[in-house]
Amino acid sequence: MEGQALVSASQLVLGVKLRDDARFDNFHGDRNTGAASRLRAICDQPEGIPVVVICGDSDTGKSHLLQAACHYAESQGKSAVCISISELEPFGPEALAGLEEQDIICLDDLDRVAGRDAWEEAVFHLYNRVQDRGNLLMVSLSEVPGALPFHLPDLVSRLSHGLTLQLGIYRDDDRLIILMARAEQRGLVMGDDVAGFIMRRAPRRLGDLLAILDTLDENSLQAQRRLTIPFVKTVMAW
Repeated sequence: MEGQALVSASQLVLGVKLRDDARFDNFHGDRNTGAASRLRAICDQPEGIPVVVICGDSDTGKSHLLQAACHYAESQGKSAVCISISELEPFGPEALAGLEEQDIICLDDLDRVAGRDAWEEAVFHLYNRVQDRGNLLMVSLSEVPGALPFHLPDLVSRLSHGLTLQLGIYRDDDRLIILMARAEQRGLVMGDDVAGFIMRRAPRRLGDLLAILDTLDENSLQAQRRLTIPFVKTVMAW
């Protein structure tokens, strides 16, 4: 059974694809650009940092930064993998075996292992294997390690002694910049009036705002219509 899990997990990792839209150069908004710049510098020169912990709310761009770090590492000729714990869960803690062979290993949503002894132990051993090889581990958490319900003190200690990058919630001006930048990236022409209308009506979560952009993009292509306030009202039933 264990062998089957390892084989399946290996196939999963090999099949993981990075998002094309998650790079350092399109991580927009001023709120967290300092953290992005620091992370990029670490990819160039790890400086003996044992682990990078990216902390923040689910809407602050943690996944984007982990993916961007992998894109950047690959552009520098390094090997990298970014995978969410949720993608590994069906295979059990054994799925972490072999990840240390990558130059950069990014584990997204590490919160999911908190309080799960077998998973915590597996992450702890992965950490040690990564350090033995001189590679770099990056993880994302919703809070600093000591504020989460981890059972294994040694794991909390290891994570706490790395570099912690704290991300902040995006302000409205940042959300507007991100919305317009993503629209431009998709080839959508979005005037200030349309962007302002969307911002006034959309939920405050960045993920919800970008989901609205997905919907508008799809409908705009199908209807061969440019984005206007009446068109947005019709599509979104506002």
